[in-house]
This record gives sequence, structure tokens and C-alpha cells, in this order.
Amino acid sequence: MVNGQMINIIFEDNHLLVVEKPINIPVQEDKSKDKDLLSILKKYLKEKYNKPGNVYLGLVHRLDRPTGGIMVFAKTSKAASRLSDQIRTNSIKKEYQAIIVNSTLKQEGTLIDYLLKDTKTNMVSVNKKGKKAILHYCIIKTIDNLSLVNIDLETGRSHQIRVQFSSRNAPLWGDQRYNKDAKAKQQIALWATSITIKHPISKEEMTFTSNTPTTYPWNIFNGVKL
Repeated sequence: MVNGQMINIIFEDNHLLVVEKPINIPVQEDKSKDKDLLSILKKYLKEKYNKPGNVYLGLVHRLDRPTGGIMVFAKTSKAASRLSDQIRTNSIKKEYQAIIVNSTLKQEGTLIDYLLKDTKTNMVSVNKKGKKAILHYCIIKTIDNLSLVNIDLETGRSHQIRVQFSSRNAPLWGDQRYNKDAKAKQQIALWATSITIKHPISKEEMTFTSNTPTTYPWNIFNGVKL
């Protein structure tokens, strides 16, 4: 429990703070003015270490508001700079799991697109004028019309996973933006399951993981081995 929110602290040292982001909390303050993860964690650090004034916490990567899972924050500007360099050089390995609907995709493959974001609508589309987006996927198991997919994200574009699968008629279950058949109040089946970084100071390779939820539709794949 962190400042009234159920936030699981995965790892913390003088340089890093690794947490499990809850679903439906924005990573940073937005126009909704809802409680955001960055502010919650800054308050946590301020109270834990009795720090005066503003607390530094560097945001080096993001997750969409409805997506939960593993996130790494930097507790110093030096750590933030070095982690940002790892992001820029694609040396941070990020894995996700998703449940896609009615997939006719091959068992595994690489998806390459150019994605363009409309800042007015906050929607992303496949467009040659956009930025290159690459992911690698493997379908772990299919039950009825649902497929559990493991995703290795090579680039980190806005809404990338959601748009790349949706554009191939294999949208994510419960995705209110990019799945026309998603029903109201369904929760998108997308989870950040793993991130591998080099520690910004010690250079040690570190992997942090987060388990997918136990609610539907995740629970129909319980016991499935990767």
C-alpha cells in the first residue's frame, strides 16, 4: 500500500524504483487530474525518507493508462540519463503479454509498421508518414477465439501493440479504442510482464517481472507454460 493505493514495490535502491503499475492509473498527471503514479511515488519517497522540498523521480518510459505491469523509475538524474540512453539504443528489453481476438496470424512473427499519432484524438494509425514500429510475437496458446501472445517490444511507440495487432484484424480483448467489438467496462488484456535493464551505476543486468492478472480472460490460460 502506497499513499492509499495498492502499489507493489518490486525493487528499490539508491538509484532505482521498480513498481507494478496498477491498471487505470495514469503514469503522470493528465487533463483528467486523476491521481497519477509519478505523484504517488514521489509522495511515497518524500514520506519514507523524510525529504524536504521537491522529490526527484525520473520517468524514463511509459505505459498506457489502462495497461498494468512492470515499470522502472530513476531516483537520480544520473540514473535517468543512463536509462534514457538505454531506451534510445533499444538495449532495454521489454516483454508484454496480451490476449488477442479471432487471430489468423502465424504462430510467431515480426510486425513492422509506421505509426502516426493524432494528438487531438489521442488515436494512433498505420501511416507511412509515421514513426517505425517493430515488435516480435509468439502465440502461446489459443482457446476458442482467444489467443495468449507473448510480445517482445523492439520500439516503444504510443499505443504500438494495440494498433499493430488491431490493424491485422487481431485486436486486443477489451481494447475500447482499437477493438470495435469491445464491450463497455471491459479491461484491456495487455500487461507489461518483464523488463531487463543494465543498472545505471553497477552495470549489472537486472530483470524484473510482473504476473498477469487472475481475472477473466487471463484466468482461462492459467497454467499455460511459456
